[in-house]
Amino acid sequence: MPSDIVRVVYRKYDGSAHRDYPARRLAEDDLGVWLGVTTGTESVYHGRPSVEKIPFVVLVPHDAWWTGMFNPPPRTSEVYCDITTPARWRGDTVHLVDLDLDVVRRRATGTVELRDEDEFADHRARFGYPDDLVASAEAAAKLLFQALGDGTEPFATAYRKWLALVV
Repeated sequence: MPSDIVRVVYRKYDGSAHRDYPARRLAEDDLGVWLGVTTGTESVYHGRPSVEKIPFVVLVPHDAWWTGMFNPPPRTSEVYCDITTPARWRGDTVHLVDLDLDVVRRRATGTVELRDEDEFADHRARFGYPDDLVASAEAAAKLLFQALGDGTEPFATAYRKWLALVV
């Protein structure tokens, strides 16, 4: 039986640290593994110690090129999706490679944004992203851009029951 605590480790393509934090395993369903992070959770962000000031829920899909972070107010992003390589689980640690692109839905307006295209282009050249990785990342961003805008689950309401457990 898996542990209640999962370590979430995001790295960049060159292996450098991006994010690292513990999360509570809330559930697993057909969408993926739902993880909760409470206020006060100690984490590492860009290699530096940090403390989470606002709770959130993360969905790690079973086999997809993204993860989803679902946020309560006062965060301005209601949903924040990182384009990543598919999750690799080793025991109770999930490893992800952050591929720079993000798809975000703003809380106040419902506007969906594709972010960090410049960082993606820079890292593609600098780190030598293979063409198949680029195609998968761009396809995931396109899919998410549509899904966050049209009410596709889990981006409409499915996440709310999990978010209520950490707020």
